[in-house]
Amino acid sequence: MGEAGIEITSVDLSYMKRAIKLAKKGIACTHPNPRVGAVVVNHGKVVGEGWHHKAGEAHAEVNALLDAGEQAMGGSIYVTLEPCAGHGRTPPCTDAILKAGIKRVVFASADPNPDMAGGSQLLEAQKLEVLGGVLADEADALNVAFFHYVKTGMPYVIAKAAISLDGKLATRNHDSQWITGAKSRRHAHQVRAISDAIVVGSGTLKDDNPSLTVRDIRLKGEHPLRVVIAKQTPAFFSECKLLNDEARSRMYVYTSNSQTALWQKAGMDVVQVCDLQAALKHLAKDGCLQVMLEGGGQLHAAFLEHQYANELLLYQAPLLIGGTQAVNFWHGLGVSHMNDVVRLQDIQRRKLGDDMMIRGKLCYPREALSTV
Repeated sequence: MGEAGIEITSVDLSYMKRAIKLAKKGIACTHPNPRVGAVVVNHGKVVGEGWHHKAGEAHAEVNALLDAGEQAMGGSIYVTLEPCAGHGRTPPCTDAILKAGIKRVVFASADPNPDMAGGSQLLEAQKLEVLGGVLADEADALNVAFFHYVKTGMPYVIAKAAISLDGKLATRNHDSQWITGAKSRRHAHQVRAISDAIVVGSGTLKDDNPSLTVRDIRLKGEHPLRVVIAKQTPAFFSECKLLNDEARSRMYVYTSNSQTALWQKAGMDVVQVCDLQAALKHLAKDGCLQVMLEGGGQLHAAFLEHQYANELLLYQAPLLIGGTQAVNFWHGLGVSHMNDVVRLQDIQRRKLGDDMMIRGKLCYPREALSTV
C-alpha cells in the first residue's frame, strides 16, 4: 500500500523502476540539485520520458511532459521525487503538470526541501489522484547527499582510505604508494567521479603532493573541487599539483600566516574559517553536497570524533606494515570505552583483485566520542 492507503500495483512499480533508471542518468551532473527521472503514461503506453540534466535547467517532469506533448492529456506521470511546488531557478513542476492535463501523479520520495515541498497536497487540491512512496527506498538512495544537506546544512562525507591488514595508511616514512592494487584504485576513482569535492589534510599535501583528479574514468562534468583543510596555512611549494589548471582547488585554514599570500598569489583559493564545521558548511553552500575524504590519519580522526563522516569506504590490502610509528587510519588514541565505538551498518563487501572493499554507513554513539 502507498500513502493514504492507496494500493500500489505491479504496473506502478514497473513504471517507477523506469523513472529511477532515468534519474540515474543525472548522476554527477545535477548537483546541487537532486537526481530525478519521470515517465508519462497514457492508455497503458509510455508517451514521454525525461530526467533532470543540470541545475538551472528544466526538471524531469517538464522534460517528460515536453517529450509527451499532447499525448500527456488525461494521462499519468511517474516521478522519482515529489513534484516541486516552489519557484526556484525554474517554475514549479506542479504548474507544468496541471497545464499538461495530467490526471494521476505517482511519486517515490517525498521532497524534504521546505522551499519546494507541498506539491502532492497542491495537486490533490486540484482534484488529481496522487500516490506517493512508490519504491521510495530505491529513489531515496539516489539522493542521500541532497537529503542530508537539506536536513543538516552539511555535505554528505564519504571517508575513504586504503589500508593494510593492520590498519595502516602508510609506513613510518609516510610511504603509501601503493598499498592497494589497480582494481581498488580504479573503483576509488569511480567514487571520486560522482563526488563534488575531494578533501585531504596538510600532511597528505606535503607527503604525497596529490593531484586529486579523476583518472581512467570518463567524467560527465568537471573534476571535483580539490580541497585542503589545515589548522594553519602550510608551507608553500611551487611544485604543488593542486596549482595546475586540471581542476579548481581550495584551501581552508583556521589560522593564516606568512605563507597564505604565497598560496593566493600562485592561484589557490584560500578561505579562513573558525573550525572544521565552518569549512564543511562553506563547501555545502558552494554546491559540494557529496564530499570524499581521503585523509590522512589526523583529518580522518577529526571527522570521526566530530561525527562529520557519514560513510566509510575502505580498501584493505593483504599486507602488513607494522610498527608504532606507521600512519594509522584513526590517528591518536581513539575511543576510551567500548560504548563509544563507531560501528558500520548496511555493510557491503566486495573483492577487488587481491583487496577487499568494505563499505557502510557510520553509526555513532549518541554522545560525543570519548577521546583526548
